[in-house]
Amino acid sequence: MALNNFFSKPRLIILVIFFLIFAGYIIFFYGSLAFKENKTSVNVSIEVERGSILDKSGKPLAVDTTFYHLAATPSLLINREGLAAQTVAPVIGIDPETIKDMIINSKTNFLYIKKKLSESQHDELEAAIEKENLRGLYFDSIPGRIYPENALAAQVIGFMGDDGKGLSGIEYSMQETLSPAIPPINDITENTTLRGKNVYLTIDSNLQYKLEKIAAKAMDDTGAESLMLLAMNSKTGELLSYISLPSVNLNDYPNSSPEQQTNRPTVLAYEPGSVFKIFSVASFIESGAISKDDTFVCDGRFEITDAKGEKAVITCLDHHGRITAEEALKYSCNDALAQMSQKIDTQLFLEYIHKFGFGTKTGIELPKETWGLVNSPSSSRWSLRSQPTISIGQEISVSALQMIQAASAIANGGIPVQPTIISKIEDASGTVEYKHEPIFKERAISSDTAEYLLSCMETVARTGTGHRANLADVHIGVKTGTAQMQAEDGYGYSDTDFLSNCISIFPIDAPEIILYIVISKAKGETYAGRIVAPVIAEAADVIIDHLGIARANATSLMHSGSISFYTGKAAEIGDELPDFTGTPKKLLTDLLNRSDITILIEGDGYVVSQNPPPGTPVTQDMVIELKLE
Repeated sequence: MALNNFFSKPRLIILVIFFLIFAGYIIFFYGSLAFKENKTSVNVSIEVERGSILDKSGKPLAVDTTFYHLAATPSLLINREGLAAQTVAPVIGIDPETIKDMIINSKTNFLYIKKKLSESQHDELEAAIEKENLRGLYFDSIPGRIYPENALAAQVIGFMGDDGKGLSGIEYSMQETLSPAIPPINDITENTTLRGKNVYLTIDSNLQYKLEKIAAKAMDDTGAESLMLLAMNSKTGELLSYISLPSVNLNDYPNSSPEQQTNRPTVLAYEPGSVFKIFSVASFIESGAISKDDTFVCDGRFEITDAKGEKAVITCLDHHGRITAEEALKYSCNDALAQMSQKIDTQLFLEYIHKFGFGTKTGIELPKETWGLVNSPSSSRWSLRSQPTISIGQEISVSALQMIQAASAIANGGIPVQPTIISKIEDASGTVEYKHEPIFKERAISSDTAEYLLSCMETVARTGTGHRANLADVHIGVKTGTAQMQAEDGYGYSDTDFLSNCISIFPIDAPEIILYIVISKAKGETYAGRIVAPVIAEAADVIIDHLGIARANATSLMHSGSISFYTGKAAEIGDELPDFTGTPKKLLTDLLNRSDITILIEGDGYVVSQNPPPGTPVTQDMVIELKLE
């Protein structure tokens, strides 16, 4: 009776309805699949070509390539590790027994035998592995870079890692420009090549090479720990040369030290010493705290005591007697500068320092730029001696880039220009997407004050502490500085470590170039006037000739008007390497555009040696080294 009640008519109707709905769904679902268009799965590939980094004239400094890692699975090479070693060794230049031991003694079932093989090595090995049927050896392809100029402007160019991402320099800061982002795979319907943009630096590689030789010699002569040398166009902010030593061969970056990799002009903050006095005097004159005719008596010792009895003492290297601000810069007088600092309101003094750009990033297109440090009265570090000490370049931290930016205010009639390292950016088709235009910042001083400081700097060069930087036929202005460096324990100043620096502007009558050098921890002589001023003179001479800046008393020659040109053919490479000896650099440039070989050029002038030698068969991705003098 109860069972019959369970299968009542209403319940049966509901059950039938549910069954019909379910059956209808099944029929609809499988019917739609039957009539649905059958899509074939397509495998697509995405290739990314990283843009190049070039100098201002288009000379390649970083070029895209592909490297290969040779890997092994030891378990697949059992009893064949000796054959594998014999096959691999001649190509990669590792002893066969070493390779055999690597395979036998591997604690994992995977190891890399050799990383970063070239295309030609890869092709040769691939053929040999196939011939010997060596299962267990294979290749990983990775994006790579070739740096044709090795260590030239290394910290500016930077380095790209195995993952295709920049690790330092322009390679890092312009990552998204050089290497486009890969879109979602679902948006790709066919094999695609994504091409990055080409970044042109403001660096003139020929000038860079010449100045790097001067800088390397200066560092060697002084036994210094490090050196910075910057040359900037004062009108545009374009850096023509950017040197940080010790430097790194970018083609051997993983084996370099942190000291070689450090980009000092951008990331290092330091006390500049007496070079800073030109900006202090500019602030005192501009604010009206002192006049050009005011005099100050230097007795070799500045001393000040506050109401609480706190005393501050600053010593001077000499007793200069009664002197003006111009003479104080000429002799680099600490006593007179400290006296001047007492005549200006503290906040106003600091405002001028900030207007020059100290305490703020310049905006250079390089990573990890330092802010430097400008102390303030609200800081626990501020004391009675802070203001006079800042006026002579201590208790303030600056970067080399901030120094040349501040100097540009003096060169440009009072208005600083932002330093830049990028000239232009082009897409893969050669369309210019960005071209540098000068970025001028807030006026720091009046044009009259700037003109006065230029005159003071010229006096320093002619008869003052910077006389060794003076040029006979181009008017140059300089200011030198020798600063005690902080002690290694962080307390006080070292008695043995000094930072010697010198800034220059030339030509004085129409400022065009700012040149700045910093030598740290020189051995023996450390006085800036003796060790950095002569380097400024040598480097300035090279820049003047390279840029064709007019010299006084330059010889004028009569000319017939007939000009003859060197008509030698551009260098060519066929199946075998020719003898490049005696070939001028300008006739080698076409070879740099070839994608099947890599040309590494060291030096300037004419080819004096080459590797591989003449007659060597040309192979895919061959690396050809040419030394010029």
